[in-house]
Amino acid sequence: MAADGGSSSLQLPCAFSPKSRQYLALCAQDGRLRIWNTDSKTLHQEYVPSAHLSATCICIAWGPCRTVKEGPQRKKRKSEAGQVEEKADLLAMGTAAGTVLIYSTAKGALHCTLDGGHSGGVNCVQWHPDDSLLYSGSDDTNIIEWDLQTGKPRSRWKADRAAVTSLCVSPDGKLLLSAGQVIKMWDLDTKEVYRKFTGHSTAVTTLCFATTRPPDSNGLYFLSGAAHDRLLSVWQVREDGKDKNSVVSFTLTDEPQHIDIVASNSKDEAVRMAVVCKDGQMHLFEHFLNGPCKKPFSPSCTVQMSDTKDSPMPIPLLAAALGADTRSVLLTYGNHLQPVVERVEINTAERHICLTRDVQTTLSLSMETTVSKVKTPIVNAKSKVLVPGLPGHQGPVKGTEKRKKDTDTKELSIAERLGEIDLSTVSAVKGAPKGTASLQTDNFAVLLVQGLESSDANILNKVFQTRKEVVIKKTVARLPLPAVLPLVEEITKRLQGHPFTAVLMVRWLKAVLMHHTSYLASLPDLVTQLGVLYHMIESRVKMFHKLTKLHGKLYLLTTQVATGDSNTVTDVDHTAKLVYEEESSDEDEASGDEGLPDEEDSDNWEEEEAMEEKMEDKEEEDEEDPDSRTDSKANGEEDMDHENESEEE
Repeated sequence: MAADGGSSSLQLPCAFSPKSRQYLALCAQDGRLRIWNTDSKTLHQEYVPSAHLSATCICIAWGPCRTVKEGPQRKKRKSEAGQVEEKADLLAMGTAAGTVLIYSTAKGALHCTLDGGHSGGVNCVQWHPDDSLLYSGSDDTNIIEWDLQTGKPRSRWKADRAAVTSLCVSPDGKLLLSAGQVIKMWDLDTKEVYRKFTGHSTAVTTLCFATTRPPDSNGLYFLSGAAHDRLLSVWQVREDGKDKNSVVSFTLTDEPQHIDIVASNSKDEAVRMAVVCKDGQMHLFEHFLNGPCKKPFSPSCTVQMSDTKDSPMPIPLLAAALGADTRSVLLTYGNHLQPVVERVEINTAERHICLTRDVQTTLSLSMETTVSKVKTPIVNAKSKVLVPGLPGHQGPVKGTEKRKKDTDTKELSIAERLGEIDLSTVSAVKGAPKGTASLQTDNFAVLLVQGLESSDANILNKVFQTRKEVVIKKTVARLPLPAVLPLVEEITKRLQGHPFTAVLMVRWLKAVLMHHTSYLASLPDLVTQLGVLYHMIESRVKMFHKLTKLHGKLYLLTTQVATGDSNTVTDVDHTAKLVYEEESSDEDEASGDEGLPDEEDSDNWEEEEAMEEKMEDKEEEDEEDPDSRTDSKANGEEDMDHENESEEE
């Protein structure tokens, strides 16, 4: 029995149809499902989901082969096809939007859509041996059992605290394996946990049953692979329940991408595996599972592919399927958009095999479709095009007479194109019509593409010198998708230079992220391609925190210095703001000498002495007569009032 695994959420989905391996289903970067016929090596069918850009396909799984006797629907299809043998028909696709699409290869159309069940992206789908049941695991941590007769969920249960990343149904249809980081085995009748296993430190991407024996015989084994893990772990379901840790492990060169396994039906039969890793190598294993083994097992044979050039480059393997013969393997290699399928005889006695292929000549899979034929638009003879621009962006140019004559005979040189940009900017400043602005952005987009392809610094400098936000946004928006990644790499190079150029480059980077984030997110190896940019941004942000602290301290110092300078008085004004003059007597004016005492002043002194003597006599009288204190108090107050009046005068 062969089982396909390996449609992980981290890789592009790829799966062979069961048993005959007649079809290969692939979901490429463009979100389209392509089904290739491995016998005729041609494109059998192509299906474009309606939301293939917003809700990309994450995982695919073939349903069990169906025969004429299985149901009236199948009879109808078989009568149309005119075949009686078992044939792969239904294909389940889990999408990032949380829906599951069921595609029928017999009808060549969508069979049904299962939606409304998951609130997160569907990471894994698995069929029950009874083809009317399907299981799906999602980012919302739930597992749903779907009934394809009604198209609605039969049951739903929470499987883990983290996202469910992998599922596998046992060959007898009684048990279900689910995994996020912890692996759980569920009893499908009661929907309760039957066993729990330690799992991996990262998200589990692959689960496969390795034997078909019942669980109570200590002979049921399954294997698991995880992201960034170079070991395949084998787990034994023991009757005593002491089965939390793995019993056997297989060593790989990278994390598993696609696994094909021929399960063991008895103790005397070995398990055969073909594991395709992320680095493009395939490893073959053959092992008897009969209890724990501490030492990891190495592959019995490793297969690589390379081209036939003078300096050979590796060709990545995408998937592999084991044949009935131990030496026969069906290989898929190249790229997901147009893969090459080939059946190879492998000498397993050799530990390492390198196959050389010329991909250009052996690309035997032909795209038998007329959808993508290029149609050239009819251009009006009166219209004059400045440069070979983007489709649909042409416009007349008001240039000199010599320039017009040259355009009729030969194509403009790069220097002339740069000159045209200068002319258009000058005319825009002088009040040219509004049409020149859009024409200018078209020129920028075309020149930017040409500069990126030829790595011409002069063209790139001319384009990158613009400071207008509108021009930058329109230029980036009109870029073709293949030029986006080279533009980001060029921006990254220039960001590492002088800070003045970095300020300009940040505007371009912002425009790229605003317009092309969806395309960049669809690239599988985005992190490796933008690693330099990530590290540079992180280093600059780290310094920014320190710089803000320094800026705050300097700001406090400068404000204190400024306030201190404003408080100090520079020039003191010595002129009096208010002058008060006392009225002098006529005698003083007559005497004219204020420093010498007058005769009246000496008379006043004598009078004051007499008054003091009188006051002393009164005080003595008060001491002798206490009843007269109140009168003297009143008299004293009157005297005080008189003195105060004299002082005021």
